Amino acid sequence: MTTIEGSRWVITGAAGTIGAALRSALADRGVDLVSTDLRSAAPVGPRDTVTIVDLSDLEALVDLIAGADGVVHLGGIADEADFHDLAEVNIVGTYHVLEAARRAGVPRVVFASSNRLTGMYSAGDDVSPDLPPRPDGFYGVSKVAAEALCRLYADKFGLSTISLRIGSYEERPGSPREQRTWLSPADAVRAFVAAMTTEQHTAVFYAVSDNHDRWWDLQAGRSVGYEPRDDAARWGTPAHVDAEMLQGGVYATPEYSTDRMRR
Repeated sequence: MTTIEGSRWVITGAAGTIGAALRSALADRGVDLVSTDLRSAAPVGPRDTVTIVDLSDLEALVDLIAGADGVVHLGGIADEADFHDLAEVNIVGTYHVLEAARRAGVPRVVFASSNRLTGMYSAGDDVSPDLPPRPDGFYGVSKVAAEALCRLYADKFGLSTISLRIGSYEERPGSPREQRTWLSPADAVRAFVAAMTTEQHTAVFYAVSDNHDRWWDLQAGRSVGYEPRDDAARWGTPAHVDAEMLQGGVYATPEYSTDRMRR
């Protein structure tokens, strides 16, 4: 697929910050949308049909996505949580989306992965998708498993899967870490559109802006057509960070995980 105008896409996690912005941008590009979440979300325009479907309901997902050109899977728990919840929602929920796409004959799933999948690398490391995962918490582990599911469905069942490791999605960078990891809202749209339209069958890339001091490879994204235009340096000279600092920052501390475990 080289264009998205006139296509029909299902968006899970549609009520989230990225979901709302992406839906608006896609509607402006002439995409027909089916937006779903557990929370209510207002339609972004006449091309947007909003519904509530639980990721735990495989049969409902099959019915929802039948006839679509693809799914953008944003749904799930978006931060560290107890592993049991992350496994149920982020891992099993992603399996349900992929399996529903297979059963319904939908050709592509674009998966919202996370930079937290490699948060235990140090600031002195240049990280590409080819390196082994080093998650900074159980949330990152759930993304490792979900990316593996995406690859399985691409290799074994012929489903096209494109995984975006999303950076720090903010209007502007707010910390020395975010000066390296920032993903501008405009570049986020560019990343998702590239993932939706690339001719590649399967890929993993970092959705990060073209930041001067970024830690993550951009070549994998460029190979699928993602060309970021923004740079965190426009907001000021990047502050120094120690090369031994973990890329996950506070997310990589033991307490960030243990404080969210069930007691």
